[in-house]
Amino acid sequence: DVQLQASGGGLVQAGGSLRLSCAASGFTLDNYAVAWLRQAPGKEHEGVSCISSLDGRVYPDSVKGRFTISSDNAKNTAYLQMNNLKPEETGVYYCVARITRMCTLGSLGWHYWGQGTLVTVSS
Repeated sequence: DVQLQASGGGLVQAGGSLRLSCAASGFTLDNYAVAWLRQAPGKEHEGVSCISSLDGRVYPDSVKGRFTISSDNAKNTAYLQMNNLKPEETGVYYCVARITRMCTLGSLGWHYWGQGTLVTVSS
């Protein structure tokens, strides 16, 4: 089965850090673009990072310098290190993947979705 398994969410105070993991099975992440999308309560999905062999690492301005996406090919797992978290970054974080290797921070065109992991940032 093709699967993305996201983990690592939790409750953290503002200014704190979390590292999310996205373990892939049934396909090789290195051949795909991988991204993290956030869905805040009552809002649409918002891309917070993307990595691909074609585009490297892509971030929106809002998280540059604080979030780092990475990928461990040996473990077939992607990560999102989030530092200096803000309360408005509370939401469910989804890892997604698509075969095109082209990064986008939009929510459309992703072939595989993980189940999401909840991040709550308290003020």
